[in-house]
Amino acid sequence: MVIVILGPTGVGKTRMSIELAKKLNGEIINVDSTQIYKNLDIATAKIKEEEKENIPHYLFDIKNIDEDYTVYDYQKDCRKVIDDILKRGKTPIMVGGTGLYIKAALYDYQFEKEKDDNQFVELSNEEIYKKLKEIDKDVDIHINNRQRLVRALNYCLNNHKKISEKKKTDKLLYDTFFIGLTTDRNLLYEKINNRVNEMVKEGLLDEAKKIFESNIRTKAVMTPIGYKELFPYFEGKQSLEECLEIMKRNSRKYAKRQYTWFNNQMNVTWFNVDFNNFDKTVLEVYNYLKEKSHN
Repeated sequence: MVIVILGPTGVGKTRMSIELAKKLNGEIINVDSTQIYKNLDIATAKIKEEEKENIPHYLFDIKNIDEDYTVYDYQKDCRKVIDDILKRGKTPIMVGGTGLYIKAALYDYQFEKEKDDNQFVELSNEEIYKKLKEIDKDVDIHINNRQRLVRALNYCLNNHKKISEKKKTDKLLYDTFFIGLTTDRNLLYEKINNRVNEMVKEGLLDEAKKIFESNIRTKAVMTPIGYKELFPYFEGKQSLEECLEIMKRNSRKYAKRQYTWFNNQMNVTWFNVDFNNFDKTVLEVYNYLKEKSHN
């Protein structure tokens, strides 16, 4: 079986993946599109080496931030890792919040080789949305979801096809269990806000400044929340407090979109996280998986 641990940012996915890997002879596969890249560590909440507890981790730090990496590439790489883990009699545990990567790896999706390195950085969300609607009036993507808008516009321009006509499938290629971690919305937002403050203490400003000074503005840099939001501070256009507030707001909005996407796209079994007794939540998930795998 393949286990997918998903959910919004800040809900405990990384910790859950480690605990389940210890119980289920598991190995962990990254399914976060930003943790693919080297040197994007603090803002992406990438797992630290000492947190891995000697459990093999795959598809972390495999690209430089100036390199192109598409969902097509991820599909190919992830399936290869899944097949290898299964062949060795172990349990692949995918962890992360990039929904399209999850679907690309596990469902019978056919991708043409994508080239989506044009991030349209000079355009606002509204302008990208307008261009997309001119090409494909039936497209159904929220105007605030810049990543999907960019990907869709690239698809239309590169393939001369409407993305709304792209074939979709619900056929899973693997025996998969989707585990969603959730919590009270107000508590989640509080955790997101606190995590931004913790990131600053861990050295986020230094990490972001190096990227800012590199002048690299690829998808790797412009997609994650935590770098581009700080650029106005380094340019002297906004105060640090304003930039951090925008980062928190964007993170909260992203968490809300993640919930909507997962609920609409996958058959997720949700577990309420007990942050005061996380082991209890781990046990609930473990018992559920054991029961389901024996049915």
